[in-house]
Amino acid sequence: MGEFELIRRYFAAAACARAGGEVALGIGDDCALLALPAGEQLAVSADTLVAGVHFPDLCDPYLLGQRALAVSTSDLAGMGATPIGFTLALTLPTADSRWLCEFARRLDAMAAGCDMRLIGGDTTRGPLSMTLTVFGRVPAGQALLRSGAQPGDLLCVGGALGDAAGALPIVLGEREGDTAEAAALLRRYWTPQPQLALGQALRGKATAALDISDGLLADCAHIAAASGVSLCIEQSSVPLSKALLGFAGAEQALQCGLSGGDDYLLAFTLPAEALPALLDEGWPIHVIGHVTSGEGVQLLDADGNTIGVGPRGYNHFES
Repeated sequence: MGEFELIRRYFAAAACARAGGEVALGIGDDCALLALPAGEQLAVSADTLVAGVHFPDLCDPYLLGQRALAVSTSDLAGMGATPIGFTLALTLPTADSRWLCEFARRLDAMAAGCDMRLIGGDTTRGPLSMTLTVFGRVPAGQALLRSGAQPGDLLCVGGALGDAAGALPIVLGEREGDTAEAAALLRRYWTPQPQLALGQALRGKATAALDISDGLLADCAHIAAASGVSLCIEQSSVPLSKALLGFAGAEQALQCGLSGGDDYLLAFTLPAEALPALLDEGWPIHVIGHVTSGEGVQLLDADGNTIGVGPRGYNHFES
């Protein structure tokens, strides 16, 4: 099977490759054409996933199709953007029809769930990896940035943390995963759901935001640095699921929640007066701390004392 036949059969013919909405022209020409509504800005982000680094060398391509698009789209959620489309640059060791069919099938389903269109990309031969570039739109001046947190703001997250990190020993074959708790953690690892609606609801309310991909402590440090403030996290307020606590135990579960990557939930700062209305609307918001003057991220015990922590999150080039 040649490159262009591969693209035509598995990707260009998919429902998500049809033009429509803001996609004036999709797959078929040298470039796609996007038409933004007046007064909106284009949000763009790219993620590369490499076999053996971001996912196991041998994994279910159906699940990988979901995960690949979800983790990339989560960056749009972190900016409060509405998805438009994505490109896929796919490197494959071989053109395996079964693998491609399963990967493309779940990719198409995930795209439909996020109302996104596949608008282009590339295929080549080599070690398995994929780069997805996602495009979204946001009203001018309303994008959620990392740089607006103010002393006195609340520090919040959009759900229980650490489940995907708790699943990693199962994914890597280091531990058995035949319990209901393990199954729940594996769902969070393989099928994360970008918090797009929450991100859009936070426009005009949150002072800073991002999606948690490298771990709570590491990603909150980005907000602290960009905003020139200190973020104080109350250890006892970090939300952990019953599945993670039951599977990993309290100590390891907390470590997963603080430093484990792959949560793909939103972390954000919020004036206290904005919280009640958001809670009344039913958003899954957990207050885990506050913003103060200073710098960096502090982990606090029940008495407000600073707790020393070990590794703060994932870093590709840290030895």
